[in-house]
Amino acid sequence: MRIVIAGGHGQIALRLERLLSSAGHQVAGVIRNPAHEADLREAGAEPVLLDLESASPEEVAGVLEGADAAVFAAGAGPGSGTARKNTVDRGAAVLFADAAERAGVRRYIAVSSMGADAGHPGDEVFDVYLRAKGAADDHVRGKSGLRWTVLRPGQLTDELGTGLVRLAASTGRGPVSRDDVAAVLAELAESDATAGLTLELVSGGVPVAVAVRDVAGN
Repeated sequence: MRIVIAGGHGQIALRLERLLSSAGHQVAGVIRNPAHEADLREAGAEPVLLDLESASPEEVAGVLEGADAAVFAAGAGPGSGTARKNTVDRGAAVLFADAAERAGVRRYIAVSSMGADAGHPGDEVFDVYLRAKGAADDHVRGKSGLRWTVLRPGQLTDELGTGLVRLAASTGRGPVSRDDVAAVLAELAESDATAGLTLELVSGGVPVAVAVRDVAGN
């Protein structure tokens, strides 16, 4: 499979690229900083230079042409202000989904956040972030041309992954390691059995592959 990942230098994306490339997939990571190219190559991914805040729909669709799956894992980052929550966490996410549909990419996974809600109240930066993520999720879920899954992890940690998670429509709040998020994303990318589902993810007691299989069968 050819899998294109937006936000290819992110902490989860780099982990995902290693997993997918070691499984034999052809992986491309979309980045805007050429200084990050070597890190992607080390992870087994092809770096693609493109700024999703300024790229045209045609440019993004060109990158996605021929891909079997697309993963939106980009984010403005914790140090960014409200403007970039809207241009990246919402705007770039909408652009990437539109371009995936335009390019004929059927399998689409959006990495969101627990609590994302377009109607979330409040004026703090995190409130804006949750609204932006929620609006992007709503847009993706309206895409009939995509076999989409929205993944909403809990509080992200840098603990070593255990390979044991809880994955469900509603899990309740909790932590989850970036290792385990990447492992779940790799499972989701290889199958569209969870298409049409919005799933929350936290640490738990079920092996990743079993958790994905179980939620797909419900």
